[in-house]
Amino acid sequence: MAKPLDRPYSRYSRDAAALLGQLIRRARIERKLTAEQVAERVGISRGLLRRIEQGDPGCSVGAVFEAAAVTGVKLFDADRGALAAGISANTAVLTLLPQSVRVSTGAVKDDF
Repeated sequence: MAKPLDRPYSRYSRDAAALLGQLIRRARIERKLTAEQVAERVGISRGLLRRIEQGDPGCSVGAVFEAAAVTGVKLFDADRGALAAGISANTAVLTLLPQSVRVSTGAVKDDF
């Protein structure tokens, strides 16, 4: 039984999830892996793998990325070294940014 959508997703997000699911399914079939084998290697149920392959945007990103890794679907056009360098560069930038963003609750009084 399909899980009902709790929230609306943009068309772009739904299309991206569907495409990634199709890529994972195609790679699984090309590698002659059964859904049960992939689900066992990823550590998820066959039902969750089916939802991933159908493009359900409500699946956990970790499970989707792991299914892609097991089936050999490249998520980024970079090798491990470049990914690690990108992560450390982004971490350096993120440490300089504020920890949180606060929205001003007070009304601006501009009646001079």
